[in-house]
Amino acid sequence: MAPLIMNARMYAVTPEVERGWRELLEQVTREAGVELRYFSYPAPQPLEPLWAREDLGLAFMCGYPIALRLAPVTPIAAPIPRAPWAQGRAVYRTDLIVRADAPYQRIEDTFGARAGYTVAHSHSGYNAFRHHLLGYRTAERPKLYGEMLGNLITARNVLDSVLTGRIDVGPLDAYWHLLAARHAPQLTAGVRVLASTAVAPMPALVAAAAVPQATVERLRAALLRAAGRPWFGAFGELLQLDGFAAVTESSYSQTLDWEREARAAGYDQPA
Repeated sequence: MAPLIMNARMYAVTPEVERGWRELLEQVTREAGVELRYFSYPAPQPLEPLWAREDLGLAFMCGYPIALRLAPVTPIAAPIPRAPWAQGRAVYRTDLIVRADAPYQRIEDTFGARAGYTVAHSHSGYNAFRHHLLGYRTAERPKLYGEMLGNLITARNVLDSVLTGRIDVGPLDAYWHLLAARHAPQLTAGVRVLASTAVAPMPALVAAAAVPQATVERLRAALLRAAGRPWFGAFGELLQLDGFAAVTESSYSQTLDWEREARAAGYDQPA
């Protein structure tokens, strides 16, 4: 049988960062005694086919599609970002970004302008943005933006769309933003953060549901002890990572709570 595959596409913000993820995952799988091969799957290929693969052994998947059961997967563990807003937890948030030279000082200043989102099953690029905006809607102002551009697909497209003026404000995964600012500052220097959403559970490394539970447990154990290994320090610095925390499907119920709140208010999509 061919080995299972692994992939770090969601947080491969530069080739150097992707190499770091690949080497970290290779080290983890060696310690787990599980044979996996790294599968290159660059943007703009859609992530849904990757998540649906029966040979998926270890790949990042956003928590909202996990909760929505968009693909049959088993969550294994989630990264703990090395960021003040994480406070040692496997959580992240969404940065609402504008161009550095834009006149906006508060998120409210962008209302009536052009905004965008990634895809409707993304937490950072859609669900968290919608939840944040919900508090600003009123009966007199149910629609906040003059235009909402959807299906930008990736965090990089959101960033580029803000920089080029295609949109005035957009949602950016704060961990992706952290990595990009560190390793590709030329990309992020032209934007600034107007506001950030509340934190939510961090995207998980998942395996296909068909992967044996014993294999999942070996991978989970190796990920959870990684931060204590002598080899972890360089990876932690490169990836701004403090380790991993165990997660299950129920870890992502908060994303469904936010969805229900929006739908109950008649706010099906950011607008």
